[in-house]
Amino acid sequence: MHRVSANGANIPAIGLGTWTLKDRAASELVEGALTAGYRHIDTAAMYQNEEAVGAGVRASGLPRDEVFLTSKVWPTDIAEGDLQRSVEASLKRLGVGYLDLALIHWPSRSIALAESIKALNEVRDRGMVRSIGVSNFTSALIEEAVALSEHPLACNQVEYHPFLNQDRVMSACKKHGMALVSYCPLARGSELFESPEVAGPAQDYGKSPAQIVLRWHVQQDGVVAIPRSSNAGRIKQNFEIFDFALTQEEMTAISALRSRNYRICDFEFSPDWDQD
Repeated sequence: MHRVSANGANIPAIGLGTWTLKDRAASELVEGALTAGYRHIDTAAMYQNEEAVGAGVRASGLPRDEVFLTSKVWPTDIAEGDLQRSVEASLKRLGVGYLDLALIHWPSRSIALAESIKALNEVRDRGMVRSIGVSNFTSALIEEAVALSEHPLACNQVEYHPFLNQDRVMSACKKHGMALVSYCPLARGSELFESPEVAGPAQDYGKSPAQIVLRWHVQQDGVVAIPRSSNAGRIKQNFEIFDFALTQEEMTAISALRSRNYRICDFEFSPDWDQD
């Protein structure tokens, strides 16, 4: 399986995102993904589905050390003491002894980053997590977090797809040996899938447009994608991208779509995003 090595973490290049997946359906989809070959599952305390995700992992029958499990701490819970308690609660809900990766879900405007990074390092020191990282951090915040952290950061999980330029974040990640983990990697679909730059290769290779876009992700150095779907068939299909490769010309054409600079996840509490 294609993996991305990043500061000690060995991250499977395709994972299952579980945002909005709930209860028995979430358990069954996680189990199905692992049965189909996935070895990377992404969840978060805020998703309120960690019990279901843990049940799905157990139902797969896979040994714990074969599943790369990520969870994230919501920004209201990243103060000293709160972050540690949040990770402990995630472990209990998931029914596991450790996380492979724990992330600060979003930067906070009210809690000092130094305090949060110190607490994140502590959960690693205590063996609760194997690796630590961040999510939704700008290039400037990455520099600040790296400087504050005793342990190396494994990744920055951000929105990334062909319609959004993340060159500055990508450069900061590469500079510090971090992976870039793409959420919303398919830009939620139809308009991207209908673009000639994606639809053409899909026809040529006999693949779905989603498979073309996910292949574009994993062919980039240091990039991991975590597509989410509530459709078991699409989840299986999203994993079937390792039997072909896009040409450099096709990669370049898809990358050129970033001039649109279309961002899906932008909220009042979001940081001041990098501007290109």
